This record gives sequence, structure tokens and C-alpha cells, in this order.
Amino acid sequence: MSRGSAPGGGDLMMSEPIRLETPLNEDLCRRLSVGDRVLLNGVVYTGRDAAHRRLCEAAGRGEPLPFPIEGAVIFYAGPAPARPGSITGSIGPTTSCRMDSFAPQLMALGLKGMIGKGKRSAEVVAAMKRYKAVYFGAIGGIAALTARCIRESSVIAYEDLGPEAIFRLVVFELPLVVINDTRGRDLYDEALKAYALT
Repeated sequence: MSRGSAPGGGDLMMSEPIRLETPLNEDLCRRLSVGDRVLLNGVVYTGRDAAHRRLCEAAGRGEPLPFPIEGAVIFYAGPAPARPGSITGSIGPTTSCRMDSFAPQLMALGLKGMIGKGKRSAEVVAAMKRYKAVYFGAIGGIAALTARCIRESSVIAYEDLGPEAIFRLVVFELPLVVINDTRGRDLYDEALKAYALT
């Protein structure tokens, strides 16, 4: 983790970008604060609601998961098919609340980061505080540009789900913003208060 100034300082979203490497750990997550801008590097896994359901069902049966969950980051996305010569097609965040019923169980197993768009439920925010995990917001509407951050892409599980299968991605400087941190803070709520007309 590196940046020009200490995490959590300054106004909302006015900090220098933090370069993070996956997998994450509790110490790194604790040092992040809402509004921190992040450039993420390393391995992330995609997964939407169908894949999450299967992951949680497998965990409930005591079966091994298809990737190391400890310290993992899941990107709520389903990549479009890659054109010839491309690593991946367009890839953008899906609405995160669709995964809210599954996220606490995966955090209990060691998941440390989630990437998506939109607010999370109170239960998920509480689970992030309990298990010291973080939620990152990805930029919506620029899926073709986001694809440029992908250096490797391969399906590792649930191939029958098509674009909703679990992909293993290697990302380089994927731009994100911390929406929820390990202290239970919420960027959406704080921004509304900070910029509300009085």
C-alpha cells in the first residue's frame, strides 16, 4: 500500500491515489477510509448473484471454494465476450445490493474486498465492520475503458453461467473509491451530509 499521504486524511475524495496489491489483509483494510481513491493491482475474481449463491451453497456443504477466499477481492461484474486479440470484452460493475444476502457469509470465510456500484445494506455494512473488509465503488458507464485495466482473464468456475461465471482477472491500476470502510462509515451518507443545502 503506497500513497503520498496518510490514509484517511483530508476531505472526501481529495487524497492522492493509494496503490493496493491483492490479496488484502486486515491491516490494509483498517488503514483505508471512505473517500480514499485506490488503484488496485493483482488478482480479483468476478461474481454476480448466481455465482454467489453457488459459492455459499458449496461453503454450507463444507466443500472447497474454487479460489482462495482468504484476502480475496470480488468484482461484481460479468465480462462481455472478448473480441479476437483482446483479453476481455467490456466489463463494468453491477448493482451490489443483489449480493447483499451472500456477502456476510463470504466475509466470515475471509473475503476482504468487494467492488461494485450502489449502496449496501445495513447488515453488509455491519459485517464489514465485524470482519474488517471494505467495499469499493467502480466507475459506471466506462466498461470499455475499465477493460483496459485487465491484463489476464480466465474462467475458473461455473462456466455454464456464461458471463456470470467466475473469472480470475489480473488487474493493473483499476481505479476505485472506498465506499464503506472497516469503521462502518458510508461515503454515500457522508457525501449527502457534506454537500446538502442548508
